[in-house]
Amino acid sequence: MKLIAILTALACIAHADAGVVRDIEFARVAEHSLKLDLHLPPADVPAKQPLIVYVHGGAWRAGSRSDMPLGKLVARGFAVASVDYRLSTAAPFPAQAHDIKAAIRFLRARAADFKIDATRIAIAGSSAGGHLAAVVGVTNGVKELEGSVGITSASSDVQAIIGLYGASNLETILGQSTPHGLSVRVPALQLLLGGQPAEKPQLARLASPVAHIDANDPPLLLIHGDADPQMPFEQSLELQRAYEAANRPVQLEVVRGGKHGGPEFYDDARTALMAHFLAASASR
Repeated sequence: MKLIAILTALACIAHADAGVVRDIEFARVAEHSLKLDLHLPPADVPAKQPLIVYVHGGAWRAGSRSDMPLGKLVARGFAVASVDYRLSTAAPFPAQAHDIKAAIRFLRARAADFKIDATRIAIAGSSAGGHLAAVVGVTNGVKELEGSVGITSASSDVQAIIGLYGASNLETILGQSTPHGLSVRVPALQLLLGGQPAEKPQLARLASPVAHIDANDPPLLLIHGDADPQMPFEQSLELQRAYEAANRPVQLEVVRGGKHGGPEFYDDARTALMAHFLAASASR
């Protein structure tokens, strides 16, 4: 990582009243430069905790950290770090989890520089990013998913999870999918796992949040449309039930008639719900 790039980024943070500090490199993997964009709240809005690490969607094979739909939370005083991860076209799972955990470790190690509370970091994601956020969030300390990317001396633990219309069980997802969902999910899983779940059962299980739930998992908020034609609504129900069985705090917000994403998932009502959830999680 180039020292000049870090110093430049920190100088921008120090002089920015609001806005986005872009292209902060948090790790390198061979030729891949992994970066994050730090979205800062307006200077006249009291800063709130926790920091939100946002994971973009795109069927694991597309998308960009520039697609960050939580602007209303930033306006409410939350800082959001939208992070890169290696897409499935570049590397199969668990590379994605390794990269996201590396971003969390970087942010925690640089907490004083970025003026964030290292004890209160939440993770959020949409679609494939919702799946990855859940995977990362419920695997605090799981060696197979920790990896060795970037800074390894800090913790990658998170204290809250927000999953928007994401997958939770790759072993059941195809049986729950619509024809349209299958047309998206089958090729996407082929890239992510290097085969279909039935062909890669151990890897599919490792990549399934429901397989990792235990009594230490952080609070979870799920938001999913009950008419989602691409990501089965049953996936959020499975994760909710797994949390409830482990007696962990979970809330499922059902968007009635909701499809796969759209402005209704990030409107004022859902933004208020997310802000309340984060505040409650931070006070636990």
